[in-house]
Amino acid sequence: MPIRVVVAEDSLLVREGLQQLLAASPSVDVVAAYGDVQAVLDEMERDRPDVVLTDIRMPPSNSDEGIRLADRLRESRPSTGVVVLSQYAEPTYALELLEHGSDRRGYLLKERIHDRGQLVSAIDTVARGGSVIDPKIVELLVDAKARSDLSPLGELTPRERDVLAEIAEGKSNGAIADSLVLSKGAVEKHINSIFTKLGLAGSEDVSKRVMATLLFLAESSPRTDEVADGRPS
Repeated sequence: MPIRVVVAEDSLLVREGLQQLLAASPSVDVVAAYGDVQAVLDEMERDRPDVVLTDIRMPPSNSDEGIRLADRLRESRPSTGVVVLSQYAEPTYALELLEHGSDRRGYLLKERIHDRGQLVSAIDTVARGGSVIDPKIVELLVDAKARSDLSPLGELTPRERDVLAEIAEGKSNGAIADSLVLSKGAVEKHINSIFTKLGLAGSEDVSKRVMATLLFLAESSPRTDEVADGRPS
C-alpha cells in the first residue's frame, strides 16, 4: 500500500508543488495538504497519515511549528512519522527535532525537494521507523567537530568519514555499501572502526546510531549559528 502523506506548508506555491511532485510517485499517496499546524492536528483522525511532511516555520508564530508538531505527534500518534523541511542549514533545529527520539523523524533542507527520489526515499525511511538527516547538516557538524584540537574525528580515515556521513543519514549497511560502492563486509569493518574510535560501540539500532552520531558531533562544537553562517569559531 502507498504511504499516506499529509503536507503542511503555508506557501500555496510550495504546497501545490510538493503535491504535484509526490503525485508522480506510486509509493506515496498525498491524502491532504494544509497551510497551518492546527489544521493538521484537527484532521489527524480523518487523514490517518503514515508521515507528515511539514515546513519548519508556519503560522501563527512562524518560528518552529514543524518541530513542535513533531513533538505533539510523538505523544498523540507515535506511529506517525514526521519529515521537517527547512531552508535553514542549522544543526540546532535538527537536534531539537530528535531531542525526544530519532525514530520516525527526518530533517531535510528545502533545496532537496526538487529531487523526488531523495524526498520519497526520506518519506519511506521515516515511515518504516528510521531517521534521515540532511547530509549538509551532517557536514557542518563534522567540519565543526573536526576543528576541535583533540577531536577523535581526526583519527578517522577519509573513507571512514564518508561512511560516518552515511550513518548519520540513517542508512542501513546495505544502503551504505551501494552508495559508496563497497562490499557489506567492508562497510561493517569501517563502522566497527568508526564507533570504536568515537566511543560509540554498541549502538546497533539504525535510529540510535543516528542519534548517537549527531549528539557526538554536536558536543563541544562551535555555536551552531556561526557554523551555519560559515563564520570561524
